[in-house]
Amino acid sequence: AAPRQVPAGSAPSSSVAGMEELLSRAVPPLPPYETKEKAPQPAELTSAEFVRYYRALEAGPPRAELLTRLARDFGVDHGRVAELSAKVLQAREQQRELGALLQAEDRLRYYLIPQYRGLFQHLGRLEGGLRFLMELRGDLLEGLATKAVDGPHVKEMSGVLKNMLSEWFSTGFLNLERVTWQSPCEVLQKVSDSEAVHPVRNWADLKRRVGAYRRCYFFSHCAIPGEPLIVLHVALTSDISSSIQDIVKEMPPSETEDPGKITTAMFYSISLAQQGLQGVDLGNHLIKRVVKELQKELPQIKAFSTLSPIPGFTKWLVGLLSSQTKELDRNELFTKSERREISELTEDSTTETLKKLLNNSEWVRSAGLAEALRGPLLRLCAWYLYGEKHRGQALNPVANFHLQNGAVLWRINWLGDSGPRGLAASCGIMANYRYFLEEVAANSEAYLATKHIKASEQVLALVAQFQQSSKL
Repeated sequence: AAPRQVPAGSAPSSSVAGMEELLSRAVPPLPPYETKEKAPQPAELTSAEFVRYYRALEAGPPRAELLTRLARDFGVDHGRVAELSAKVLQAREQQRELGALLQAEDRLRYYLIPQYRGLFQHLGRLEGGLRFLMELRGDLLEGLATKAVDGPHVKEMSGVLKNMLSEWFSTGFLNLERVTWQSPCEVLQKVSDSEAVHPVRNWADLKRRVGAYRRCYFFSHCAIPGEPLIVLHVALTSDISSSIQDIVKEMPPSETEDPGKITTAMFYSISLAQQGLQGVDLGNHLIKRVVKELQKELPQIKAFSTLSPIPGFTKWLVGLLSSQTKELDRNELFTKSERREISELTEDSTTETLKKLLNNSEWVRSAGLAEALRGPLLRLCAWYLYGEKHRGQALNPVANFHLQNGAVLWRINWLGDSGPRGLAASCGIMANYRYFLEEVAANSEAYLATKHIKASEQVLALVAQFQQSSKL
């Protein structure tokens, strides 16, 4: 039977009693293990009523209350899990036959399923249900970030929903779509709104980003056609770009492409258009699909690289300065001659002044100070990307993403982004991560297994300078 459209309408009373009554009807109980294959499905209208109810609640505390109750009261039966865990241990200790042990494990596995998973499964089958579940997880993540919802139950529910979305949004269900100026207005608007790396200034700017020497692609889902999930912007150039201003600057929109000038594909922005899909592995698959598409369209392209932001570098650097001595002339991040030159240019020998200058990007106004900071900031940034780790992986999230995909940390670019956002986030420095297609799988495997970062000679030379000149 064709899925029913989620009906529109107003929610019932948002009182606690009304909320509890709705949840008790909408969330199907976990049937006994013996009858799990014959369990009746929850009523379709009840699931649709849950959608109506939720959407009619105001964002903020009312929705947070519903999500908290759903996570806390309709999760796993911890008493049953403890009882079945003991039975698994008992079966092992008594060395029962393998069949009995496997059945005890299967029973335990079954009762580890949270009750609300049944509601999510049924919502996913409704027309419009996947879109709703993306919105729901987006609200969950926002609530966790702002502490509007909190606690292990809510975090667990967000993780369960993420894993379910990962299955529903696997590559077999995804369509690659290209954006052009002829694309529907709604798609162009969503692409513009989702751009999180280099905000689109106006319609002329957007027209340029989907015009000559540019490509823009997105993934959509077969159940939600035409809806961007994640968007990738590409510049077609003659070499590996070192400045984002060169890519996003205004150029005549009437310019026609000369394929002879195109040897390089620069991935300069990848943005998630649906926040509820955070943690779902879409970016890696999108880059690989786009590479194949470009190879078919423009087989002369030999180099695939990113021009990537380095979010968090300024914050990390200012934190380091805070941990150093207040007197710049004894600061161990800089050499003696660098400290002397910086002190002369700032007319101050304290670390506080330098921190203030970095925080408000004032240093870039002085050509002399910018030149004095160039050497130390480049080697500190190289170390931040290459040497600073979190659980063994690169601390910087953008670096970690591309390294996991199998890219090489190729080049660090001084003042690659001289705009306010770039200066604030990374002192204007940007990085190129280069994708050597024949090495991607081996690089990814090596990074995931051993946490080894493959880097170019330029980056490794800067790391060596850091190790010689700075003490941490």
